[in-house]
Amino acid sequence: MGRNDWRVLLFAAGPMLALGLAGCSGTADDLLDPILPEQDAAYKSSKTAPPLEVPPDLSSATLNDKMVVPSLASGSATYSAYASGNQVASAGINGVLPQLNGVRVERAGSERWLVVDVPPGVVWPKVRDFWLSQGFLVAMEDPGIGIMETDWAEKLTSFDGGAVSNFFQKLSSELYGATTRDMFRTRLEHGTIPGTTEVYVSHRGAEYVSTGKVSRALDSTGSEEDHIWQPRPSDPELEAEMLNRLVITFGINREAASTLVATAAERPPRARLVRDGEGTSALDVQDNFSRAWRRTGLALDRVGFTVEDRDRSRGLYYVRYIDTDKLESAKDDSFLGSLKFWGDDNAGDQNEYLVSLIGKQSTTQIVILDTDGKREQSETADRILGLLHEQLK
Repeated sequence: MGRNDWRVLLFAAGPMLALGLAGCSGTADDLLDPILPEQDAAYKSSKTAPPLEVPPDLSSATLNDKMVVPSLASGSATYSAYASGNQVASAGINGVLPQLNGVRVERAGSERWLVVDVPPGVVWPKVRDFWLSQGFLVAMEDPGIGIMETDWAEKLTSFDGGAVSNFFQKLSSELYGATTRDMFRTRLEHGTIPGTTEVYVSHRGAEYVSTGKVSRALDSTGSEEDHIWQPRPSDPELEAEMLNRLVITFGINREAASTLVATAAERPPRARLVRDGEGTSALDVQDNFSRAWRRTGLALDRVGFTVEDRDRSRGLYYVRYIDTDKLESAKDDSFLGSLKFWGDDNAGDQNEYLVSLIGKQSTTQIVILDTDGKREQSETADRILGLLHEQLK
């Protein structure tokens, strides 16, 4: 049965369902609440997964990034005002996490991250349970590099059609359709102080758009246009909202969590594109190596690069980049098939690159290398630096 057939069926059945609900004792909301618990943002995934115990290899020794960053005295919002008056309990290996001595949010430009006073091995299962509770599946997790990714989840189109319409809208995206889908990447780093963890959340989005082409006739009087999923820009506000919800999972009330995220002091952004005498591009960042390393990692997550590996001692991110400007129009109308930037190894111009960070006292220079370690001078390298500049400026 096609989407339009479902619409016709439900249009006919809607009045009877509304009367049936109205005839029962209690309101429609009372009847639906046990089935559809209220959430600030409704995401729909196909199934759920059981919680995962902390991976045995997740420890301070297995997370490769062992260097720490300098304190941001003017760039953090602390939780000291709340920590003394709140007893925090959350899940760990045995279901109970040690009491938190502090939680804070730090910020650089539009980037925010959470700093928790417990080690990564304790934070990891808590973060995983958080994404499951938000309606996402965990599609990829690698404790060795501290990366966790959700699957793509659809956010249903806003439709204010009363309790009955909202009920069916939440049960099936086939009725009204989902116009956007989102996925999130979480990255865990060792904090400035041993035994603390920095948590970064980055967003990737996609939207369902018309190609303007007609694929098939519905009947003798109408036709339907092709639609594809295409990338949409990352949303810093959505990242901040998810970071806010993540703070709440550590036992902090919503009001306090919102204050932490909203009042994180902003540091002036400092980054500029430059060219040397041979015309090769580079990105100069007004941060020391430690801070630039973390900001670059978050920028790569946001833009949608696949980070294959990283070597902090050499200042290298090994990334895979698909140049979407060179992709042909997608012919597959399925979600995964149309998101060509995400995972078709044979589509477009796809290459591996090294993003190299070179520390220079209080500043850092970022350049793009090929797999042989030579400076990359292609248009793609310029495009990669341009994407990083948009995130780091």
